[in-house]
Amino acid sequence: MTTTSVSHKPTSIGRKAHWRRITAAGARWLHIYLSMVSFALVFFFAATGLTLNHPDWFLSEQKTEVLHGRADKAMLHTKDADGADKLGLVEMLRSHDHAQGAVSDFRVDDSQISISFRAPGYTADAFIDRDTGKYDLTIVRDGFVAVINDLHKGRDTGKTWSVVIDVSAVLLVLVSLTGLVLMWFVYKRRRSGFLLAALGTIAFIVLWRFFVP
Repeated sequence: MTTTSVSHKPTSIGRKAHWRRITAAGARWLHIYLSMVSFALVFFFAATGLTLNHPDWFLSEQKTEVLHGRADKAMLHTKDADGADKLGLVEMLRSHDHAQGAVSDFRVDDSQISISFRAPGYTADAFIDRDTGKYDLTIVRDGFVAVINDLHKGRDTGKTWSVVIDVSAVLLVLVSLTGLVLMWFVYKRRRSGFLLAALGTIAFIVLWRFFVP
């Protein structure tokens, strides 16, 4: 009596099917969880795209405030290269007049010092007389819609928010690519799905090339 041994080594077809299952499962997992992680970011940038494109839909909430004060003359004439105590003057305006945002400009002239603060939806400009120490600080607040629009553009937002925008872009790219990978494994819808993706891409290019000045 003879016995026949059966080989359990996976065939090439079996290996391909195994890797297809792993790839499909991995793409599905990434697509779902990346979509959930980036939900707030995607929603924010989608909504602010509308507010940016249609500013006339919203009432202007701009408020202007002019404050007056007097700076210590010792900070206006120093022996260092700048000729003024930059840090001291900035901190004075922050503590005394609650100036916000990052310092975008600091200029020292013979008779005047100007300091500008910038933040999303916010500007503050101070002009200090170097002889008397008197200053005027004009603060402009543009309201909530202006704030989120500046966040969308990354305007006066600093390095941390710039990283947030970069991360958002990467997440959107990954969500899009994993969606394409998933569509590849949906055999009944693959052809129509990729056809729609191609038509959408062509429509985007046509709109850009022929309707944008």
